[in-house]
Amino acid sequence: MKTLRILTLLTTFTCAAMADGKFDAADTTASALKKQVGQKVELRMKSGEKIVGKLEAVGDKAAHVTALSGMELFEAVVSLDDISAVIYRTAK
Repeated sequence: MKTLRILTLLTTFTCAAMADGKFDAADTTASALKKQVGQKVELRMKSGEKIVGKLEAVGDKAAHVTALSGMELFEAVVSLDDISAVIYRTAK
């Protein structure tokens, strides 16, 4: 549990490494997400909830996720302020 808290804290401030494996210290949640548009992502919310699906678009305040895992006919609009971590696949 302590490791999860540390991981969540670190990802809150640094977000996630980019798909090419390079991290830019200036990255924000929005910039990290914008690099993943069109890809499958897992969003870890501050509440602890996981949202998994295809990232369709990212705006200034929200992200649009489609084909939600387990709820493929549903879509979600997620507040960027509520995201604590962005998880995605880097190797194909």
